[in-house]
Amino acid sequence: MGEALGRAGISIEGGGAFVLSNNGVAHFLFADGSAARAALEHEGLRVVAVRDVVLQQLRQDEPGQLGKLCREMANAGVNIEVLYSDHSNQLVLVADDIVKAREVSQKWSQRPATGGPK
Repeated sequence: MGEALGRAGISIEGGGAFVLSNNGVAHFLFADGSAARAALEHEGLRVVAVRDVVLQQLRQDEPGQLGKLCREMANAGVNIEVLYSDHSNQLVLVADDIVKAREVSQKWSQRPATGGPK
């Protein structure tokens, strides 16, 4: 996969891969998901889906950020399907309702800081 993307001049921005029930599963972040899909399929690799994501910067000096954000998503009825960090230390969320997830993320970004540990 990495070689195929490299030949096409496409960089991976974040993501990961794992094995689940003897099947390889991967989710990767690209600036252009359609171009990545085309490059991978050209090389004979199967791409199941290309999905929009929510990128969220957490305040690293505030403990509990991930739990609080996930609680806000749950309260809004958003199910998080995939969660990881990108190469810029942003949280990447794949959600079942991207519109609601973006609304929650937008509100989250506007919250005042509560400060870190004292």
